[in-house]
Amino acid sequence: MSFQTTPARTSGNRLKAPRKPSFAAALRRSTSSPSKSSPKRNLSQSVDEDEDERLDDTGVIASLASDLNFRDVPQYVEYIRNNMFSDIPETRSGMNSTRIAEVLNHRKALPPIVTVAHVDALTPSSTKTEREIAELAQAGVLRRIAIPQRGTGAAAVGDGIVSVVQWQRLVRDDVHLDEALKSKYVSVMVSNPASATISSDNFTPSEITSLIATGFLTASAAHDSRSSFFTSPNPGTLSSLSSAGSRHAAGSIAAVGGASAIQHISGGGVSSTNHAPFYNFSLPNAGSHIKLLTEARKHILDLLKKTKHKEAPLTSLRERWDGGVPASDEQARAKKARGEFAGILPGRTKKWRAFWGLRFEWVVEECVGAGLIEVFETGTVGKGVRML
Repeated sequence: MSFQTTPARTSGNRLKAPRKPSFAAALRRSTSSPSKSSPKRNLSQSVDEDEDERLDDTGVIASLASDLNFRDVPQYVEYIRNNMFSDIPETRSGMNSTRIAEVLNHRKALPPIVTVAHVDALTPSSTKTEREIAELAQAGVLRRIAIPQRGTGAAAVGDGIVSVVQWQRLVRDDVHLDEALKSKYVSVMVSNPASATISSDNFTPSEITSLIATGFLTASAAHDSRSSFFTSPNPGTLSSLSSAGSRHAAGSIAAVGGASAIQHISGGGVSSTNHAPFYNFSLPNAGSHIKLLTEARKHILDLLKKTKHKEAPLTSLRERWDGGVPASDEQARAKKARGEFAGILPGRTKKWRAFWGLRFEWVVEECVGAGLIEVFETGTVGKGVRML
């Protein structure tokens, strides 16, 4: 049974039969307001409905590489470096030969730096990892590299580690340094295996200029005795300060120990000795590597921020990182054969335009190690990713 409301009958108004709409009006109405929603709209509505509910959490995944069974840190370092980028698609890449060469050359120019945070995401114990890194540094196998702090969150990279063999190979292969300076630089590295900085006394000013120009040294923050400003005063200073107020007028300079009181305190005053400046051991194009890393971290966080609860299934987040690139399954190939839309070409996505083909799994491991996100089991849709 249906009910229909009609206007009340009055003496001044008569009911008129509705006019049949014209063909043009019907056409306009059919094009502007279709009676059936499109599949794309239904898909977006279903995605929105899924994001309204929190994902089930059956437990956080502590280590992202429990199935690798590596024996030591160098194996993790090699694994991280070899799995940093995706292979360039052989067909329908959306990139011409010039762009492909640019991508490959940019990847090749990046230094072999691996963050300690990334290694921590793969190993079961960060404490054991730190101990092993320290031992390998003393043995001359690995070397820490100081990465300047660029802020908090995704910009806080932390320390990096590099294979000493690869570091020395980069020095030997550099065409802008003479052989004598190369040997001297390597010798200084070997003599200071666990130090990320070095005094300028080890090189001449011209050598420092050459090493900075090639990227093997960077200026370090000034070494100061900041902690010494808060050093406890010695007993003599305490006795003089306690008696000064009783012998001199309150508010006078003499009441606080005199004009030279600061010199009597341990660590006080201006030091008369001039310390030589310090420099950080570095690698060429380290800035490009850090920029790529921090921007990739930020992009993952931005994708999670767009969800209601700042979490998403791992598969859904991967699709957003890849930018809707068509899959290689039978269904995608069938759509392609029929001429239907099956996604955009890889070369037009942000993954390839801005991140040079950086792998999604690699960035997730970076973010987990840095404490920006966590991966957990949902029990229903596989693994989930949550922003911390």
